[in-house]
Amino acid sequence: MRVPLTTRDFLDRAELVYGDRVGIVDEPDQPAPSLGDLTYREVARRGRALQAGLDALGVGQGERVAIVSHNAGRLLECLLAVPSSGRVAVPINFRLSPEEVGYIVGHCGAKVLLVDPELETSLKGVQADHRFSTGEEYEQLLRPDTEPVPWAEPDEDATATINYTSGTTARPKGVQMTHRNEWVNAVTFAMHMQVSDRDVYLHTLPMFHCNGWGLPYSMAGLGARQVVLRKVDGAEILRRVEQHGVTVMAGAPAVWNAVLDAAAEWDGEVPGRDRVRIIVAGAPPPSRTIARVEAELGWEFNQIYGLTETAPLLTINRPRAEYDELEPEERAKRLSRAGVPALGTRLAVSDSGEVLAQGNTVLAGYWENPDASGEALEGGWFHTGDGGTLDDGGYLTISDRKKDVIITGGENVSSIEVEDAVFSHPAVAEVAVIGVPDDKWGEMVTAIVVLAEGQQATAEEIVAHCRGRIAGYKIPKRVEFRDELARTATGKIQKFKLREAFWTDAERQVN
Repeated sequence: MRVPLTTRDFLDRAELVYGDRVGIVDEPDQPAPSLGDLTYREVARRGRALQAGLDALGVGQGERVAIVSHNAGRLLECLLAVPSSGRVAVPINFRLSPEEVGYIVGHCGAKVLLVDPELETSLKGVQADHRFSTGEEYEQLLRPDTEPVPWAEPDEDATATINYTSGTTARPKGVQMTHRNEWVNAVTFAMHMQVSDRDVYLHTLPMFHCNGWGLPYSMAGLGARQVVLRKVDGAEILRRVEQHGVTVMAGAPAVWNAVLDAAAEWDGEVPGRDRVRIIVAGAPPPSRTIARVEAELGWEFNQIYGLTETAPLLTINRPRAEYDELEPEERAKRLSRAGVPALGTRLAVSDSGEVLAQGNTVLAGYWENPDASGEALEGGWFHTGDGGTLDDGGYLTISDRKKDVIITGGENVSSIEVEDAVFSHPAVAEVAVIGVPDDKWGEMVTAIVVLAEGQQATAEEIVAHCRGRIAGYKIPKRVEFRDELARTATGKIQKFKLREAFWTDAERQVN
């Protein structure tokens, strides 16, 4: 027997098995009226009411529903309900400019556009056939007394969501995730992270990003409570952990740095000790951050590696029993690797050092972009664009984005390795290492440093600190200090912006 794997399975099970349990705790502080606490039965009923509302608008199966929103209960229910009806959800980064949002809405051909009330004014020029604010207008869209038209022929290979890449160097590409992609990612993720109905998940991760890494589906299917956090704030995260008994969170290293800063000012014992497990991705964190999370917060550190194109789970690195007796520094070093392939995933490294992947979480293709699809999936492997190595135990270590490799004096330098050395200086809060044009070296290894509050350090001290930690040719030849580093909404440092000031007048442009 073959039954199609669709995202509907998760909400159906939540309603059947955990219908009376509170499934969503909506953000109380937001421009739109909060949904408050919703049981999974109420979430499912609202989902059907939304589907009936889309029926009334004439939005057919396979057509796109775009939503631009901060984390909110309505965004979460859209991710659960829209694909379940055979339509396609298109969650959009709320930090994009109106021009960028307009491009995505037009490119995917969205029939419906849902906009967070906080963004209404800035996005007033972006239109679709039907446009609603995710406040009172959204509620008027729902048809609670009407049974929705069922998805005629559920198909696990149908597109469930289109997630647009960050577009930091070119027009964003629309990643087509099928129901099978989402289903396998959610179930595999839940298995590796040992999610159960005893868990409480706090949405510290933007839901637009890879559909919240697919964790909304994982948590719903297993009956875990989902607490919505609209905007990341270290102290507020600690308060929610204490208030709701949070056990699981996910996010980029910048999120956990903010929590570490807040914990230093926290009155009393940090909440969640020996209970919380965090999932980290978006950038390889320095080993010092890992050690601090475990020592200062008492939270379990888990790292994954993946991309928007892979739903995102490719690898996972969890604290193994073999690590229990290790010294903190050695334990952190082992956890700093990207991890081993998730169940059902195959990895390889090409002759040029690029990480390649195969698995059921790999995208179907890029929306309306066959050339990019063919290039990304050439030879039956997904080409990640990341450089890395695989050891004999199957552990992947990401050396760098291919575009971020610094070629200095004929040697390739991984910026990540240099960043780890610089970050181990106690005065450093953040660092990005880039190559800048240099007549002698071709590219000069340059560290852009943000100092921790109340700390001081000179460029000479940073350079001296790196000696003995990394090879001489990798040590930064230039150190500059900044108040902050440009980042994407998901916490990735935008190195192309840091490079601009150095490369604008250069004859040769980096990659």
